[in-house]
Amino acid sequence: MATKTSGRVVITGAAGRIGRAIAPLLPPDWDVQGTDLTAGDGISALDVSDAGACRVAFAGVDAVVHLAAMPDPAAAWEQLLPVNVIGAYHVAQAAAECGVRRLVLASSLHVISARPDTTQSRANDPPRPGNLYGATKAWAEALGAWIAGTSASTSVVALRIGYFAEARPGAAVPDRERSAWLSPRDAAELVRAAVEADCVKFAVANGISANRYLAADLEETMQQLGYRPADDAWASR
Repeated sequence: MATKTSGRVVITGAAGRIGRAIAPLLPPDWDVQGTDLTAGDGISALDVSDAGACRVAFAGVDAVVHLAAMPDPAAAWEQLLPVNVIGAYHVAQAAAECGVRRLVLASSLHVISARPDTTQSRANDPPRPGNLYGATKAWAEALGAWIAGTSASTSVVALRIGYFAEARPGAAVPDRERSAWLSPRDAAELVRAAVEADCVKFAVANGISANRYLAADLEETMQQLGYRPADDAWASR
């Protein structure tokens, strides 16, 4: 069962690829405030590594969707530390301190990328990252579990996002990546479901489209969040 938001939704990393793609596709009745490191085009400035700035940005907010990150799986520790580690901590702590109802954290299927490619991942699979980037996303999931377990008011959904691409991947894209494709339309639906899902205290959910071949199982995500993906990487158009 879904619940409507009762106030503002703040999105961090709103100027990133996913943030830009989903912005026009989110529910029109949401009061969305996009934030990023640099302000512009309706986006407010927010450095997520600044704890005080996070508390100011989240005051009186109903939901926070945390997309801000260094997204490169090959990134070095020095690149990942400010946003993926310190920033994720400050966002999670500020959300709890401000009494935010729902914190949505962008995790990644890189959290379990060391598993064999022939294995379909499930949302309850424990972290087994194949790179340092994936380890920082496992940290984000752990932060979410900590907040959900210690906050009386803040619930958390961590989204293990797959291969996000604006265009449907063709045959030139390896099947493993195609089977993990997440379309912009389904990414917006995934965020909507994560924000509005009722009776959730803490959940880890797989975030891919309704592909013919699924790198990650979607049954639990669909049941728990009410997620309804529509796109398929193998569709003809």
